[in-house]
Amino acid sequence: NDGDLRIRVSFDADAHTLTIDDNGIGMSREDAIAHLGTIAKSGTGDFLRQLSGDQKKDSQLIGQFGVGFYSAFIVADQVDVYSRRAGLPASEGVHWSSRGEGEFDVDAIDKPERGTRIVLHLKDDQQDFADGWRLRGIIKKYSDHIGLPIQMVKEHHGEDAPAEVEWETVNRASALWTRPRTEISDAEYQEFYKHAAHDHQDALAWSHNKVEGKLEYTSLLYVPGHAPFDLYHRDAPKGLKLYVQRVFVMDQAEQFLPMYLRFIKGVVDSNDLSLNVSREILQSGPVIDSMKSALTKRSLDMLDKLATDKPEVYAGFWKQFGQVLKEGPAEDFNNREKIAGLLRFASTHDASGEQSVSLADYMGRMIEGQDKIYYLTGDSHTQVKDSPHLEVFRKKGIEVLLLTDRIDEW
Repeated sequence: NDGDLRIRVSFDADAHTLTIDDNGIGMSREDAIAHLGTIAKSGTGDFLRQLSGDQKKDSQLIGQFGVGFYSAFIVADQVDVYSRRAGLPASEGVHWSSRGEGEFDVDAIDKPERGTRIVLHLKDDQQDFADGWRLRGIIKKYSDHIGLPIQMVKEHHGEDAPAEVEWETVNRASALWTRPRTEISDAEYQEFYKHAAHDHQDALAWSHNKVEGKLEYTSLLYVPGHAPFDLYHRDAPKGLKLYVQRVFVMDQAEQFLPMYLRFIKGVVDSNDLSLNVSREILQSGPVIDSMKSALTKRSLDMLDKLATDKPEVYAGFWKQFGQVLKEGPAEDFNNREKIAGLLRFASTHDASGEQSVSLADYMGRMIEGQDKIYYLTGDSHTQVKDSPHLEVFRKKGIEVLLLTDRIDEW
C-alpha cells in the first residue's frame, strides 16, 4: 500500500552499493538542484577537509556530525538520487548524480512511483556497509525511534528463499516518550527502561515530562533498581541518551545531570539542539544550563515522591545509591535543602544500624529546648554506637545521628 509511508534499505555486495528508498513526497528537478546541488557545491568539500585522515578519529566525527546528506561521500565515491515529487507525472522524475567533487549532473527520467531512492556506490574500504547485520545494527542504534518504519529484506538462512521478496521492519518506528503519559502502561514504561538501559531488572520509579515554551524537549527519567559496579568511579560512563527530534545523537550525555545523580537513566529528546551537536557544544550555554537545572529538579522530585509514597522501596534505593546522593549538598548549593530531605542516617533511635532516619524524623523527635542536630562520626556502626560520648545524650533523651560512611565527613 503506497499510502503507508516507509523507508527501505537494501544492499548489493557484488555491485558495492547501498540503497535507501522511500515513498514520501519526493523531489522535482528544481528541488534536487536547489537542495542537493547547494550541498554538493559547498558542504561536501568543507566537510571532507575537516577530516584528519585518522580512520578511528574520522569515524567518531562521522558518527557525531554525519547527519547531513553530504556525509554520504565519506563512505561513497558516487551518489545517485532518483526522485519524483508527488503529484507530478511519471515522466517528470529526476536523476541527480555527484562524485562529491563540487559538480553534479541532473537528468530527466521516468519514475512510476513517487518518492526518493538514494544509491551509494561504496568506496573500496567501506564495503562493510553492504552487510545486512551491520546495517541492522546501525538502524537500531540511530533510528529505532523515528516515526517511520525502516524495512530490510528478510534474510532466510539455511532454507529456500520465497520467490517474492519479503520486507521486515527493523526499527521500533515509534518513540515511547512522544506518546501521552495517559496512554502508556506501567509495563510499557518498564519494558522501555530495560531496552534503553540494558537492564534485566525493573526500575524503581520514572518521571515522564514534556516541556514547551522557550525550550522544547521531552524527558523520560528512571531510577534503577540496583547500582552498577562502577557507581563510585566518578569518571565512569554515565548520563542520559540524547535524541534530537527522535534521532539518536549520543549515549551518556552527562551534561544534563549533576555528578551526584549519575545513577539516573533515561532519555532527553530536544527540539532546540541541532543534530550535529558535539560533546564540546554541550559543555555549557543557556539552553544546556536551563535543561540541566530542570532535569535535576525533576529527578529530585521523583526521588521525593518515591520516599513519600513508597518508603520501603526508597529504603532499598538508599542502600544502593545513598552514598552517592550524599555528595549532593556539597556539589549543588541551590538544591541542598531538597537533597537534605532525601538523606537517611543511622541513629541512636534505632539499634539496628540501618540508615532509615530522615532529618525530618530527627527534628520531630527533638526534645524541648533542643536547637541543634547532634551527630557522631566513626569508622563503623559498632564503634560509634558504643562510644562513651553518647552517654550524656542518652541520659538527656537526645537522639544522635551515627555517621559511618566515608562521604559523611566530606
